[in-house]
Parts: sequence; structure tokens; C-alpha cells
Amino acid sequence: MPIIDVHAHVGRWQFHLTTGDGDTNLRQMDRYGIDLQLVSAAEAVVYDAVAGNAALREVLAQQPRLYGYAVVNPNRPEMSAADLRRCLDTGRFVGAKIHTHYPGRLPGSREMAEAFDVVAEAGVPLLLHTWGREVTLLPELLASRPGLRVIMGHAGGDAWREAAHAAASCDRLYLEHCRTATDAGRVAYAREAGVPVERLLFGTDATLIDPCVSLGVVRDAGFTEAELDRVLWRNAAELFGLGAVPSPTRPSP
Repeated sequence: MPIIDVHAHVGRWQFHLTTGDGDTNLRQMDRYGIDLQLVSAAEAVVYDAVAGNAALREVLAQQPRLYGYAVVNPNRPEMSAADLRRCLDTGRFVGAKIHTHYPGRLPGSREMAEAFDVVAEAGVPLLLHTWGREVTLLPELLASRPGLRVIMGHAGGDAWREAAHAAASCDRLYLEHCRTATDAGRVAYAREAGVPVERLLFGTDATLIDPCVSLGVVRDAGFTEAELDRVLWRNAAELFGLGAVPSPTRPSP
């Protein structure tokens, strides 16, 4: 079945990892059978959102299997709003990305609330880096922004239990479970908490983390074939309006 990865990156990081340009992403995708990947620029996340988004536009123009998140900087909402519109106008960006660690703004801050307003106004899904108990504030933030849909990247990280209950209480919160620590039972816990399979998404954090980690978590979660169909691609296709997923010709293993 098709696979859409909703959490990946293009570019080099400060970590000692094998990361690189868009071709690196494509090689990993071919290795693991990933058809489409939604990416943000490493430069945009950690250093300069506007410059990184501009560099990603060039990559996306050459890589039809990659779609973009425009990174929004909570410290510069007006600049980010204009830049988000520029990115979306290309037709190659389908959502926004907000990190919390690098800009130093968490849910509950005035700056993050303004950044949420920017994305809500644009009308696209938001991939939010989540790591900690601040995820409990997200249902309230979405209640006052009725059109906003938020993917909790890393499903709250070490606060995955709190993230599960937050998502169960708000039908516009989605869970995406990629992280380096594969705590057993995270997906099962979310389902028992009341998160429907329609709001579970597949993400890898590539190329920071090898996709095999997230693929293993999903395969170990006990999904039926019909549920796997939703988690691995259909939920993402519907959320981002991606339509039919192409079946690229991949090299033999």
C-alpha cells in the first residue's frame, strides 16, 4: 500500500548524522517504499525561517515526491505570515511547521498564540514540535481557532500519555509518533484513550532518524490492514488534500 511520511526534513543539522539534500531523502524513501514525504528545511527550523523556506522552494521545484512545510517563527509573526503566503502560492507547500525548542516559545506563550493565528488564517494544517506537558494546553488553543488542525509531532515526546488524552478531547488534534525512543505501547495507549485511527499519522523525522524506526512502531501496533491503510497514507492524503498517491518506479532492493 502507499506510504506518506508527514514529518521529515531536508538539509544538514548540527548533529553528527548522515543528513543532506533532497536526494538523500529520495534514496531513503526508495529504500523503505515511501511514496511521498512532507518536509521542512533544517535551516528554517534552527536558524533562519525565511531563508530556509526559500531554499526549500528550490528543492521542491525539482522533487515532485516532496511537499513542503513552511516554517513559522513565533518570534516574528508578521514576517512569517507574509512568508507563509509566498510559500503556499507556489502550490508545493501544503502546511506550516512550528518548532518550540529553537525559537524558545511554548504553547501558552503570547508568541505561540500569535503564531497559531498566522497558521489558522492561512487555513493549512500545522505540524507542531511537541515535547512535554504543554501539550495539555493545545485543546484550549484550538477551541478559539475553529479551523486550525494540528499534528502533534513526536506525539508529545516524553509526555505521550498527556498528548493522547489531549488528542482524544479535541477532534482537530492528530498524533504522529516518531522519536528515537520507541516506548512500547504508545500507539495502543492513544487508542485506548479514545484517539480514533483517523487521527493517527505516519512520520519518520527523516533524515535525522532512519525511517525503519517508525515503520517498526507502526507494524508493531497491531493495526488491521484497513487501519494500516489509513495510518500509512489515507489520513494524510485527506488532511493535506493530496489526492491520488503516485506509484513511482523504485530500484530493485
